[in-house]
Amino acid sequence: MLHESSTATNYDIVKVDLTGGRDYPIYIGAGFSDEEASKILKPHIKGQQVLLVTNDRISPMYLERYESILKRGGDKVVETCVLPDGEKCKTMAVLTKILDKCLEKALDRKVTFVALGGGVIGDMVGFAAAIYQRGVNFIQVPTTVMAMVDSSVGGKTGVNHPLGKNMIGAFHQPQCVFIDTESLNTLPNRELQSGISEIIKYGLIKDSEFFEWQEKNIPRILARDSAALRFAIKRSCENKATVVKADEKEAGVRATLNLGHTFGHAIENGSGYGTYLHGEAVAIGTAMAATMSAEMGWIDEALVKRVYDIMLNANLPVELPLDSPMDRDTFLKLMSIDKKVADGQLRLILLKGSLGNCVFTGDFDDKAMVRTIDEFVSECAGPLV
Repeated sequence: MLHESSTATNYDIVKVDLTGGRDYPIYIGAGFSDEEASKILKPHIKGQQVLLVTNDRISPMYLERYESILKRGGDKVVETCVLPDGEKCKTMAVLTKILDKCLEKALDRKVTFVALGGGVIGDMVGFAAAIYQRGVNFIQVPTTVMAMVDSSVGGKTGVNHPLGKNMIGAFHQPQCVFIDTESLNTLPNRELQSGISEIIKYGLIKDSEFFEWQEKNIPRILARDSAALRFAIKRSCENKATVVKADEKEAGVRATLNLGHTFGHAIENGSGYGTYLHGEAVAIGTAMAATMSAEMGWIDEALVKRVYDIMLNANLPVELPLDSPMDRDTFLKLMSIDKKVADGQLRLILLKGSLGNCVFTGDFDDKAMVRTIDEFVSECAGPLV
């Protein structure tokens, strides 16, 4: 039986256990006061200097508040940096703006970066922290469901390249993750829905009980029910923390967190970054992974239907639109440079067996993969000539 927390004034802590004294907490609550937030965050800031980084969409809503929180007590010097918003801005050129600010303000090795925003900001700030003076501390303050349940946890940081998503980056763990679910009150519906795809992932790959809870409670999440959101975020973080502890640098089991991502990243890139939100592309990719798994007889059609049904109930796409530029060759080309390719062998995360089970493998039927791609692109317009 799964139990939700019903008290909004307390908070949960999920611990990410790592070697070498690098453990860190994930704080999850709703409606932290400025005093509470300051008392939680500031012990994770070792030096006097802080660089608070956000984007131009989040800045008007939360930058002033978090700057005040970090300055509370008068013992920290807080600089700010506001980047342009969106996946299309997740580039080395934009990341350089963070480094420019650091050098302009003569920030030293004891500086702590604070990433205030969604997955793009978290990934970029984390990567900047990994490379500035060969590595400085950073804190994640995610403001989207996607970032709260996935990208802020586990230390994967980076930027996109025109030829591939997240191909330039580093593993660099944060000092802590601070989640105030009240920031989701300003999150557009489309972005809320996008984040749900990553919640669904945990149920499909390893937590069948959580998936069954989701099937009953997607409407509550969409309605921004505080208890349902908090429970879904906490359970997702617990799942992510368990996997990161077992495989921090994605040598094996951590790759299973990328269910649907190989197809999904190809869709994001091939369609043009920004056409799809990450979770939307992953939803289509997960539908493709489920379809391919069934094509090979690894799962039954009943499970495929459940995958499609829960995505549709979350208002997520499960097919490509008629005007999509995707075709078979585009998929295969982009998938061939996926980060999970090893020694020229494409490896996929596919569902196998009962709900909550998957495999990370290069031992699959190539023809089933091509048939799946063909099924999904059969009515698409294809690339512009």
